[in-house]
Amino acid sequence: MNIPVAKRLQHTEEYYFSKKLREIDELNRQGKQVINLGIGSPDLPPHPDVIKVLHDEASKPNVHGYQNYKGAPALRQAMADWYARYYGVSLHPNTEILPLIGSKEGIVHICMTYLQEGDEVLVPNPGYPAYTSAVQLTGATVVPYELLAENNWLPNFEELEKRDLSKVKMMWINYPHMPTGALANRELFEAVVAFGKKHQILICHDNPYSFILNDDPQSLLSVEGAKEVAIELNSLSKSSNMAGWRIGMLVADETRINEILRFKSNMDSGMFLPLQLAAAKALSLDKSWYTQLNVEYAKRREKVFQIMDLLNCTYSTDQVGLFVWAKIPAHYPDAYTLSDDILHHAHVFITPGGIFGSGGNQYIRISLCAKDEVLEQAFERIKNKE
Repeated sequence: MNIPVAKRLQHTEEYYFSKKLREIDELNRQGKQVINLGIGSPDLPPHPDVIKVLHDEASKPNVHGYQNYKGAPALRQAMADWYARYYGVSLHPNTEILPLIGSKEGIVHICMTYLQEGDEVLVPNPGYPAYTSAVQLTGATVVPYELLAENNWLPNFEELEKRDLSKVKMMWINYPHMPTGALANRELFEAVVAFGKKHQILICHDNPYSFILNDDPQSLLSVEGAKEVAIELNSLSKSSNMAGWRIGMLVADETRINEILRFKSNMDSGMFLPLQLAAAKALSLDKSWYTQLNVEYAKRREKVFQIMDLLNCTYSTDQVGLFVWAKIPAHYPDAYTLSDDILHHAHVFITPGGIFGSGGNQYIRISLCAKDEVLEQAFERIKNKE
């Protein structure tokens, strides 16, 4: 029986990593033992105190029921305190914070709340593929805006101002930027808020990487007047080593929170309470947690630089976040070719930059989520590849 998929899915492909992992699984069944340096899933554990809270709370008999759609008060307060302590942003825990089952779901919630056919959305190229997918699911139109190395991977507002913006309802930004590791400065955040106000465009800032190899975490909402025009997503996945726990947050003006909750409340029933209380503990950790984490990532990054040198790639040593982004040598037509070459001849998987848009076709990305010995083994395999 032939039942066609809905129109909303006809231009939405299966996520690249979902398909690639099947190929890697097949190679592993053949005994290849592929080293996966592609996905940014932290291999380090959360803080022991976070695990203890989860264990202690989950052992209680009265914590296993449905939870409030807006999250536990203790978690919302911890999120507000975290934003005040590290970003200098004041948020009301009862009205300006919405806990999420991972920030990726927030991308869909925002798009489904505000977008429909006829709307246009500015999406970075290169950028996180989920922005494009979520926009397409709503029937709205993706309008890529180019990020270039010569402009430090920042939006060019002079070029954006030349466009017809009359149908643009939303703009996605993401700094520290994934996949390039570029940092935004205060001037960029001020410029994007002004741009949003001028053109009545909702600015959506995805901010999960601000603590990784970065001594100065910043929030778009620290800009005066940002709440009038902006929403920010954040996450514990990277900064607290809790990717599989699926705990994120959406912070915005009360009106935006209530609008998005109208959609979200029809999609889920809230997070397991012990997870929320453990997350609150993670958010209460002092700066030494992030310092310790970054000492480890800094060591790993040096080893990834060595792999990039071996591949004759060029890169910036100033990039931050959980990956290293590098331009491939000219003898490869594109990064997919290099990635497949390394996968099938050295049994190491490296992400081709083209999955993040055409602006990434000549780049590759390597994750820092692998121990030193794994990175050393990957180096040796590539050095001695068939």
